[in-house]
Amino acid sequence: MTARFTEETTSSLLTTPVVSRGTLAVIRPDRIIMRYSDPPGRILLIDGDLLTIVWPSRGIKETSNIGEARRRIDKYFVDKSPSELRRSFTIVARIAPDRANPNSWEVGMTPTRSQIRAGLTGLKLWIDRTSMMLRTMRMEFPSGDVKTLTFDDVVVNKPVDPRTFSIE
Repeated sequence: MTARFTEETTSSLLTTPVVSRGTLAVIRPDRIIMRYSDPPGRILLIDGDLLTIVWPSRGIKETSNIGEARRRIDKYFVDKSPSELRRSFTIVARIAPDRANPNSWEVGMTPTRSQIRAGLTGLKLWIDRTSMMLRTMRMEFPSGDVKTLTFDDVVVNKPVDPRTFSIE
């Protein structure tokens, strides 16, 4: 899958939201790259259990093992039936009422388990009713911070060149 994205981060530490843009490529199950055009040069790469963040203008190149975090996410989200998800979340689904996501379903997920609430207090997904593709995702964190990702020009099942995931 490939797409363009807009990422908005709000925080009590910021006077105005930080808005970033870029492109995304995904090869399932565990290769994701986000190349930011604004701010330019920033790259986030997930390759299996490794997360690499590169931001040349800030002199940053860090790699960390995210295997444990991925397993926790997989435990609660991946390959779960609706009934299994309902054991961990209160789920409300409806036709999206807002103009920002027309012709979408809005799915709100509030964690009921304290282990999940420690890292995520809410998740909202807007799913396009025609394509059935994720349009927008908003994550709310215990700190009050909110990160919203909006996806445009989504292309699925088109081969992605493996070189897309290289960091030079």
